[in-house]
Amino acid sequence: MTERIYLDHAATTPVRPEVRLAMEPYLSCDAFGNPSSLHADGQRAKHALDDARDTVAQALGAQAAEITFTSGGTEADNAALLGIMWAHQGRGDHLITTQVEHEAVLNSARFLETLGFRVTYLPVDEQGRVSPGDVSQAITDRTVLISVMHANNEVGTIQPLREIADIAHARGVLLHTDAVQSFGQMPVSLEGLCADLLTISAHKIYGPKGVGALYVRAGVPIEPLLHGGAQERQRRAGTENVPGIVGLAAAVRLLLPERDALTARLARLRDLLLSSLRACIPGVVLNGHPTECLPNNVNVSFPGGDAESLLLALDLAGISASSGSACTSGSIEPSHVLTAMRLPGWRVKSALRLTLGRGTTEDELCRTVDVLANIVARRH
Repeated sequence: MTERIYLDHAATTPVRPEVRLAMEPYLSCDAFGNPSSLHADGQRAKHALDDARDTVAQALGAQAAEITFTSGGTEADNAALLGIMWAHQGRGDHLITTQVEHEAVLNSARFLETLGFRVTYLPVDEQGRVSPGDVSQAITDRTVLISVMHANNEVGTIQPLREIADIAHARGVLLHTDAVQSFGQMPVSLEGLCADLLTISAHKIYGPKGVGALYVRAGVPIEPLLHGGAQERQRRAGTENVPGIVGLAAAVRLLLPERDALTARLARLRDLLLSSLRACIPGVVLNGHPTECLPNNVNVSFPGGDAESLLLALDLAGISASSGSACTSGSIEPSHVLTAMRLPGWRVKSALRLTLGRGTTEDELCRTVDVLANIVARRH
């Protein structure tokens, strides 16, 4: 039986064996203590928590005290938007974001509107990029926060974040970025991005699901989402998910020395996949920016195709792919990202997202292209 091909790494990644091994003691009787307890069992867990915080902080170029562990990217994005807007109501009530953000940002922004806050949703161009000029024009004397993702989860387009940061800070406005997709694919540092808040997630970098982190620059007031104990320096109440956090840190440690080589390899495979699709299937169109993009993301549309039927046919052929964000699976609505990019209806309807990972091979991509070419040919 032919092994399945997994091309949905933007949705989630498999947990690396080394990560699972690092987590095991904290899932067993060896090190199950509560990190808030003062006895030896609790302090062993706390030590693991402190080591993990140091690891994540060093990876971003941050201080350990600036890292708050969360249940994942969604909670971190919610905490960033709601926490900042609530904490700064005295000086403003305006949030700026884009129309192509992850639902964790967009739905947080919509919730803020129900509470009386004002939100500007900036448009993007046909390649999915927001204009720094539009950001500048949208800022008012009541703007508190700008939230722009580093790289888009559906089309892989990278935003001009450093330019946006310079504009924001010149006007005294904070900047949050969702770096969930970019952190595992390219260098991500606070020195380079100059963000005041930044979100990452473990399961996008071969770590466990259900754990992530939010960086908040020292000195920036933020109101916690969860109230209770004093965990996470009173920024996130509740006993920490020690096994998950250890897994996040283990995934980060494994990622850093490999990332540059992985980025180069994935970019080569991405270019191979795209050129092969164009050569074998007439009319294939790339969605997203051709150069300012993640190295592992290929979002393409097929003339006369339908994403749902293409995905079902691929699945039957043993190939896992998607048509967009995993958080909108099962939705019959068109992609909000592709719609915001003002693409023709046929491109929105027929778009597939093929995202590569550490284990992806040339042979797998060649087989995928052959299968897709046959599927498309049968439908014409």
